[in-house]
Amino acid sequence: MENSFGKPAKKKVVAVVGGGLVGSLNACYFAKRGFEVEVFETREDIRKAKIVKGRSINLALSHRGRQALKNVGMEEKIVSQGIPMHARMIHSLTGKQSPIPYGKKGQYILSVDRANLNKQLLTEAETYPNTKLNFDHKLQDWSAKTRLMTFVRSDGTKQEIKADLIVGCDGAFSAIRKQFLRLSRFNYSQTYIPHGYMELTMPPINGEFAMKPNYLHIWPRNTFMMIALPNLDKTFTCTLFMPFEEFEKITTPDQVIEFFQIYFPDAIPLIGVDALKRDYFRLPAQAMVSVKCSPYHIGDKCVLMGDAAHAVVPFYGQGMNAGFEDCIVFDEIMDQFNEDFSAVLPEYTSVRVPDDHAIADLAMYNYVEMRAHVNSTWFLFRKRLDNFLHFLMPKTIIPLYTMVTFTRTRYHEAVDRWHWQNRVINNGLLFCATGAVLGVSFLLIKNPPELSNMFNINTEKIWDRMVALKNF
Repeated sequence: MENSFGKPAKKKVVAVVGGGLVGSLNACYFAKRGFEVEVFETREDIRKAKIVKGRSINLALSHRGRQALKNVGMEEKIVSQGIPMHARMIHSLTGKQSPIPYGKKGQYILSVDRANLNKQLLTEAETYPNTKLNFDHKLQDWSAKTRLMTFVRSDGTKQEIKADLIVGCDGAFSAIRKQFLRLSRFNYSQTYIPHGYMELTMPPINGEFAMKPNYLHIWPRNTFMMIALPNLDKTFTCTLFMPFEEFEKITTPDQVIEFFQIYFPDAIPLIGVDALKRDYFRLPAQAMVSVKCSPYHIGDKCVLMGDAAHAVVPFYGQGMNAGFEDCIVFDEIMDQFNEDFSAVLPEYTSVRVPDDHAIADLAMYNYVEMRAHVNSTWFLFRKRLDNFLHFLMPKTIIPLYTMVTFTRTRYHEAVDRWHWQNRVINNGLLFCATGAVLGVSFLLIKNPPELSNMFNINTEKIWDRMVALKNF
């Protein structure tokens, strides 16, 4: 790139604040375009850390996330380190297991380890010579007007840097987003759900998985649930989601076992009595927050992505996938507007906000589905009916889960289509039921059965039996 005087133009500097999943992937996207990329992460380098701090809920990688990884040449590597899950496996109170496929044959989601994925993405970002990773750099302050950022390290030293574009990928409690809150007409909402989560580990048995590995196991109990995802080391990470008030009722090891005997009896021998008694009290139940905001940008200076823009509860398995899709969408818009930040950033907000708000709402809805609806006969009937209609009319009827998980249909469009399909299918079922009732009524009116045949009761036999009972 050259300027009007024939000299090479100075490369623009992009500062990515946050070296988590979305931040490290974003670094790859910007570096691939030739920008000078500086990544700033509060934590130490997790590739060297003995203990990795932060969330550890297993991740479900699906189509949107895979497409984002594919664009930077990382899909095959990450997929090879994941475990395919073809269906939900529902565990009843009696221990009966019933699979509910996610989609058509061959469609699956992948269980991937969060820390390993983050390490791989950081390593990939570092392969670009125009990328620098800065760990132990906590953002202290920044100015939207001057683009000047001040970072402080654990030893108290400070560093200032100025960037052409600041990309906030620093999570649900984003320090970058705090500056947005000072602006007029910035909308922000934060909702903590009344449920928390606690993680437990199910070890291998004789060196093999304790349960069938190619499933996302669910113990739905209406107001709460437990799920289990497989890991490469043959363990399962079990996550108990439950109202905080229920967690607080369990205060002793014996109460833990009593609780599991009532609601998850088949899991006790798999996790282990001693492990349950110990691990339940290792950490308190963790909170889950949903964040919505708009706009995602300030002029041509700063943009929010990932949880900094749209933290969602984990029940649709789309938090990471939506964050990764942010990277693709931004990259596509960069092509559309020839990397003009003044045009790219407003368009990104316009395109992405309705989709991210839609997946936040869907994630809330899916918790109810996972802990309660999967036990419903009507839900299972509709699931089979939707799949059957999708088989007959693959372009007309598409299940919501298929649109969200196995396509890049925009989230808000998937929701709109889902509502339309529900109306059509429900009206069709009502029409069929009404037709059946009218048809039977017509046949009964046209060919009325004789009452003597309908009520052919031998009164003498009844009297004899009554007398026999009286004598007995």
